[in-house]
Amino acid sequence: MKHIDHHILRKALAAVCLAACAGGVAAREQSLQVLHWWKSASERQAVGMIARRLGEHDVRWRDALVPSGSGVGAGIVLRSRMLAKDAPEVAQLNGIVVRDWARLGLLLELDAVAAAGKWDKLLLPTVAATIKHDGHVYAAPLGIHRINSMFYNRQLMLRLGLAVPATWAEFERIAPRLQRAGIVPLAQSSEPWQVATLFETMVLAEGADLYRSLFHRRDAAAYADPRLGAALLRLRSAKRWMGSPIRESNWVDSVRELAEGRAAMMVMGDWVKGELLARGLAVDEDFGCAAAPGTGRYHLYNVDTLSMLGAHAEARAAQEKLAALALSPSLQADYNMIKGSVPVLANPARAKMDACARASWQLFSSGTAAQVPSLVHRMATDEIVRDAIVAEVHRFFLNDSVPVEDAQRRLGTIARTYIKTQ
Repeated sequence: MKHIDHHILRKALAAVCLAACAGGVAAREQSLQVLHWWKSASERQAVGMIARRLGEHDVRWRDALVPSGSGVGAGIVLRSRMLAKDAPEVAQLNGIVVRDWARLGLLLELDAVAAAGKWDKLLLPTVAATIKHDGHVYAAPLGIHRINSMFYNRQLMLRLGLAVPATWAEFERIAPRLQRAGIVPLAQSSEPWQVATLFETMVLAEGADLYRSLFHRRDAAAYADPRLGAALLRLRSAKRWMGSPIRESNWVDSVRELAEGRAAMMVMGDWVKGELLARGLAVDEDFGCAAAPGTGRYHLYNVDTLSMLGAHAEARAAQEKLAALALSPSLQADYNMIKGSVPVLANPARAKMDACARASWQLFSSGTAAQVPSLVHRMATDEIVRDAIVAEVHRFFLNDSVPVEDAQRRLGTIARTYIKTQ
């Protein structure tokens, strides 16, 4: 029998063990491809943070960013991939879209995760209702955005001695002074969804009852209301304060104009705050936040959510890990601080919120009287109707020859057609 070199044997055994252990880790490692439209600097920071936290649970986040950076583009991509039998494991689906995909039986039920995490007690009631269909949970909520937000360059307004407008009449009084100083009063793109976002805040300024009748209850008769005509006219007349020409640009470009003092104000969802923070600006020092004119009593909202596609049985454990992680208090605090939104929790870490976030969360959590679901951001109505209304509003905005009455009639036709096909 040959002499065995124990030193060599120990090294060989160690190598075998290392290989086996590595194989075990590889076997345990899971990954999830996540389809989403978060592409700005702050959004990428928020995604990166979730990916790192998920990695701590032995699940790798594989990015599937939709280049268009919009929910419309993401919906098209997701439908195409489903038809090609190439569905991702996770998709960003917000609002009514969650219900629509759940009805088709394409989403993973998250009832067990929700029960284990006591989501019904953990979540604000409206958020809990948003992620359910037919009694089952189909999405993990991340944050609540306030759409009717107005951000302003604080240093600029102080230098010119201008008060932040609480109404559109007040805005009209200070806009000429800003324009004479060579500053664009209202940063705005002509991109359809951005125009429609401004418009829905103008409708809300005419009354929450009108807004709900038009976009939530889809009352066709409400489209003849003179207040809708007033909102349409305000949208058109505001063009003179948006700079010339009004370009179809990314919302981030408008944020840059605001940050650099070339524009004074911007009406948009509070993801704007996330982007301003990412640029190194400070709340209540470099910029401030307020409600869009005339809407201070209301929280026009959307909720960021992630849904798990049901086509990947082997990924279920990893999908449930991500869903549970989304509701952890530390992720809720950190994600929303980066993203500009507020936590979906009934009892969040308010000490970590800035003044803008505290005002947003307090108003939303005050109850349903203040909460108004956004049309443009998929919380209020069917996707087909949403797209048709956005297109009609955009047509009116671009073409000054379209009579207000014609726009109201066409919008009413959209509502009536939708109701008949339900």
